[in-house]
Amino acid sequence: TSLERITIPLKDDMITHDNIFRGCEKLKGINLVGGAVHEIIAALLLEEWKIDMNEEINSINHILPTTPAGDDFGGVDGEKALAIRMWIRSVLGKIIHYKAQHQRYLNEAASTLQLALPQDIVMNNV
Repeated sequence: TSLERITIPLKDDMITHDNIFRGCEKLKGINLVGGAVHEIIAALLLEEWKIDMNEEINSINHILPTTPAGDDFGGVDGEKALAIRMWIRSVLGKIIHYKAQHQRYLNEAASTLQLALPQDIVMNNV
């Protein structure tokens, strides 16, 4: 088929059938719908996390061109759907990891402030 790019939300179980891209040899890229993922990345604490997330998001566009699509004649499903599912899970997993790290750093900073500031300032201004 002539399908070259798709736009999907970053949602697990979005691609459920292995044969969904059978014969889509030209499928080489994915765009993410909506800005929520990019807002999450922008809010990450460390630049290295942002770079890692952007690299992970873009990785599918390097993987898909060389991933077999399968064919309609031999009934071979191909591996594009599997590659996309694995990519979605990887991106979601990294988001969860970095959000947890972010929260841990915020908690540590809050604890440090509580210890460093006089108690009356903490109690009156929280």
